[in-house]
Amino acid sequence: MVEVSIGLGIVLSLILSESLGVTAGGIIVPGYISLYLHQPLQVLITFVVAAIVYGIIHLLSKVMFLYGKRRLVLALILGFFLGYISRHYIYSPFDNLSFAVIGNIIPGLIANWMDRQGVVRTLSVVIVTAVLVKLLVMIIFGGQLVV
Repeated sequence: MVEVSIGLGIVLSLILSESLGVTAGGIIVPGYISLYLHQPLQVLITFVVAAIVYGIIHLLSKVMFLYGKRRLVLALILGFFLGYISRHYIYSPFDNLSFAVIGNIIPGLIANWMDRQGVVRTLSVVIVTAVLVKLLVMIIFGGQLVV
């Protein structure tokens, strides 16, 4: 089911990118987000970390030259670092809650696209695409919600 979600996310991202000119936070992001839609706190934490990374990059770009690969790599490194912190140093008092981000590079990819096409547009496209991927996976696998 994981492979199907990632594959459908890539296809839908490509379709949206080519038809509407908007990208869902990187081509692999919707598939990964769709796998965690049943854990909204993790999705929210991932978006919060991406927004923090976006803010840091936005501030740093005012005092140093950040463009192209340098900007992308910085977003990925910051997203990875903040994701590591959320995964290993922020604990929930409840057993069933997790403050971990989704994936290692997902927040950085989302932050990079927030910087390129805007926060609202990126978050909207990621959410819509992830929900469509989840819906298609549910149809393909006979209504299963959870991986």
